[in-house]
Amino acid sequence: MNRLQLARCVDHTVLKSEAGEREIRTATAEALEYGFAAVCVNSGWIKLVKSLLDAAGNNGSDHVVAACGVVGFPLGAADTTVKAFEAQRCVNSGADEIDMVIWLPALLSGDVDLARKDVAEVVKAAKGVCGKTLVKVILETAILNESQIAMGCQAAGEGGADFVKTSTGFHPAGGASVQAVRWLKQYSGSLRVKASGGIRDLVTAQAMLAAGADRLGCSASVAIIKSLPQEK
Repeated sequence: MNRLQLARCVDHTVLKSEAGEREIRTATAEALEYGFAAVCVNSGWIKLVKSLLDAAGNNGSDHVVAACGVVGFPLGAADTTVKAFEAQRCVNSGADEIDMVIWLPALLSGDVDLARKDVAEVVKAAKGVCGKTLVKVILETAILNESQIAMGCQAAGEGGADFVKTSTGFHPAGGASVQAVRWLKQYSGSLRVKASGGIRDLVTAQAMLAAGADRLGCSASVAIIKSLPQEK
C-alpha cells in the first residue's frame, strides 16, 4: 500500500472541544494535500469545512474529500430525536458523512430494538436530506463483549447505516483494538468497518486494515502517512 492508497482510507479527525478555527482550517488543508477520505469534525464546524473544500475545487477533483460530522458525540446519550435533528442540520450544513454514537445502554442491556430505533431515526434524518449521505455507527467497542458487538452490528445494519465504527476515542475504556475490528468485520455483513481511537502510528494503522477495517479515524494522520516510505 502506498501513501495515497493509505490516505484514502483515513478520516482526518479534529474532535477536541477546544479545537478552534485555525486547527479546522489546517486539518482541511491537510486532507486536501494528502487526499484523505474525509475531514471529521464536530457538527459546529461543518459549514466551514464544506466551504473550504468547495473553495479548493474539491467537488470537481478526481478524489473528493468528504466533510464528516459527528452526532451525539462523544456519549451517545442524547435523546434519539435530538441526535436525528443534529444529523439533519449537519447534512443541511454540508456534511457528506455522519458518525453517530449509538445509545450504549441499549447494547449493554441487550435491547436490540432500541438500538435499531436509535440508528434508524438518525439515518432517516440524514438520508432524508441527501440520500447519498454515509452514516457510520460508533459502538464504543472497548466496553462491549463479542455478543454486544454483534448486536450493535445488527442494529446498525437493520437501521440502514453504512458503517460500523469502533470508538469515539474519548472513552476511558480505550479505543480500537484488532480483536474488535475482527468482530466488526465478522458480524457486519455488508456494512463497512471503521477503526478509530488510539491509532497513532503506521504499525497500528496497518494492523487495523489487515484485521478488516475499511476506514481509519486518526488525528495523527499526517504523521502516519509520512512514516510510510514514498515510492521511488
